Amino acid sequence: MPIHLYNTLTRRKEPFQPLDPKRVRLYVCGPTVYDFAHIGNARPVVVFDTLFRLLRQAYGADPVTYVRNITDVDDKIIAAAAESGEAIRALTERTAAAYRDDMAALNALPPTHEPRATEHISQMIAMTERLIAGGFAYAAEGHALFHVPAMADYGQLSKRSLDDMIAGARVEVAPYKKHPADFVLWKPSTPDQPGWDSPWGRGRPGWHIECSAMAEGLLGETFDIHGGGQDLIFPHHENEIAQSRCAHGGAPLARIWMHNGFVQVEGEKMSKSLGNFFTVRQLLEEGHRGEAIRLALLSAHYRQPLDISREGLKEAKTELDRFYTALDKAADLPLDGEAAPSGEVMAALEDDLNTPLALSHLHELVTRLNKAAGDGEKAHLKSALLASGGLLGILQQAPEAWLRGATAEAGPTADQIEERIAARMAARKARNFAEADRIRDELAGDGVILEDSPTGTTWRRAG
Repeated sequence: MPIHLYNTLTRRKEPFQPLDPKRVRLYVCGPTVYDFAHIGNARPVVVFDTLFRLLRQAYGADPVTYVRNITDVDDKIIAAAAESGEAIRALTERTAAAYRDDMAALNALPPTHEPRATEHISQMIAMTERLIAGGFAYAAEGHALFHVPAMADYGQLSKRSLDDMIAGARVEVAPYKKHPADFVLWKPSTPDQPGWDSPWGRGRPGWHIECSAMAEGLLGETFDIHGGGQDLIFPHHENEIAQSRCAHGGAPLARIWMHNGFVQVEGEKMSKSLGNFFTVRQLLEEGHRGEAIRLALLSAHYRQPLDISREGLKEAKTELDRFYTALDKAADLPLDGEAAPSGEVMAALEDDLNTPLALSHLHELVTRLNKAAGDGEKAHLKSALLASGGLLGILQQAPEAWLRGATAEAGPTADQIEERIAARMAARKARNFAEADRIRDELAGDGVILEDSPTGTTWRRAG
């Protein structure tokens, strides 16, 4: 079946038909790099990485271009640098590198292009000049502003009236604005702030023009899909549409707009004041596996709110243990070179990225693999499970590494565990069951779970 995606612009699910199947184009708003990414920042990365994987499966890897920008000039960055005393460039380089590392730990593929805003200032100035020349923007007191009333159908994405949008956005009231809703394309910089020369004086770009200019430069005037979190619908994406369409003679910016839902933490909105705010880096340092974090982020449909808790991350780890245990039992079987992702998994993802349904089909594959009798059937199911997991960005580790690899500096080594298992087997043969139980309990205390079967004893780490 063709891929169907929910389009925020039309409020309905639509069949996806790229403008050019040989050049499928996706743009997703990336991070503002002033601090570590929190778990809410990670959700769009995982969601749109899954879409990227699906598009590559459907159209081939080479035709799909995925752009995810880095905002490295912003008032939050300026404030963070001033507070810490760190140079802005050093701050943005460090936090951008941390972001890439943390997202890689969640098995996110690198985007095709990762443009930095500061590398595209000339394009932002050029687009602003076109908007002023076309009567859609104006200069005032060192600023350049988009004049919202100049666009008759402004607000088509958020479907709210102009008055409601002004109230909801708490727009800045400034004497140099012609209309309260007018938004900044360029603003002046003080001598101690980052700035570039422009026709309106030394300054820096507004947030919205950054994405419009970078998308234009890398994907063209109109591309296939624009993604981001629900919090970006207004004002960011609404303003991107306005300035891009007006700069391009009315041509649409993107044909499909996709937005993921918010992340809650243990039933409440994530907030530093509530003490339930945590970063991806923090979770990784606590010992949670990146793949388990990814699975937890895929456990609800991307358009729905998602509740994340440390207990939920443990459950995701247990779920992955089941998958990897089945693959471990089939480790000696060769891969079926013709195996493709399960048709059921593909169909679920093609239906607006229904990851919960896709995961349920993965569990069905595992059940079939565990019950399969012949090696040929097992090899086929193993291959289908791996290919299907790959679409979701999971199950790409060696089962041995997942189940028995060290997850922390503390704890026994694999050789030490095998020695203790051998000692336990000797105790059982001698009918010294108390000693055998003691060794099992000791290993359990070290985070090692033993599983006995007619063919012997296997083990995995609980953490």
